[in-house]
Amino acid sequence: MIPVTASPVRLEASVDARLSRWMWLVKWLLAIPHYIVLCFLWIAFAVVTVVAFFAILFTARYPRPLFDFNVGVLRWNWRVGYYAHTALGTDRYPPFTLADVPDYPARFDVAYPERLSRGLVLVKWWLLAIPQYIVVGIFVSGGWGWGGGEEGGWQGGGLISFLSLVAVVVLLFTARYPRHLFDFLLGLVRWCARVVAYASLMTDRYPPFRLDQGGQEPGQGLWTKEPDPGAR
Repeated sequence: MIPVTASPVRLEASVDARLSRWMWLVKWLLAIPHYIVLCFLWIAFAVVTVVAFFAILFTARYPRPLFDFNVGVLRWNWRVGYYAHTALGTDRYPPFTLADVPDYPARFDVAYPERLSRGLVLVKWWLLAIPQYIVVGIFVSGGWGWGGGEEGGWQGGGLISFLSLVAVVVLLFTARYPRHLFDFLLGLVRWCARVVAYASLMTDRYPPFRLDQGGQEPGQGLWTKEPDPGAR
């Protein structure tokens, strides 16, 4: 068996022990304050990414404060998406913070790379990532679709949205969240998250064409900080 190499992108989640059968019908409404904040955060994310592009090009480094901010935006987005639309595995309202919240059931992080390739920054976000965009487009329907929208960053009306709907319909009638469906959903979202981090210049590690299912990242403990092996 080939061992699974730990990814610099870490996306994890857990299902609440007891989920409301009906709350998922109104979560999108309850999350409106978050959507308003995220609209502004995504504008800032785009600006910061452009600044980071030039910083990497000239210094081979992603300025740490800018990196932490963009990771925080992705983290906030993932919590809101997990609560309101993607998987809907928690009834706990997302916190208004860019920081990691260890006891929240949805978590996201990217290992900080000490150095990044100056050459790759010119091509990885558009040319090298094209095969990944095609795959992610199948998952979310209609292309990459990264933004502060209803899928917590990896948005669309495709496979992820459909499976999320199936999961909550099963929850409605059985009071149980289908575990195998949850694992598959997290695998799809995790794949998308890795592509987003790569295209956003946060890592030089090319996203694997691999569906790592389940609530926890394979090949590592939760939030074990490691240097990005793709950095150089």
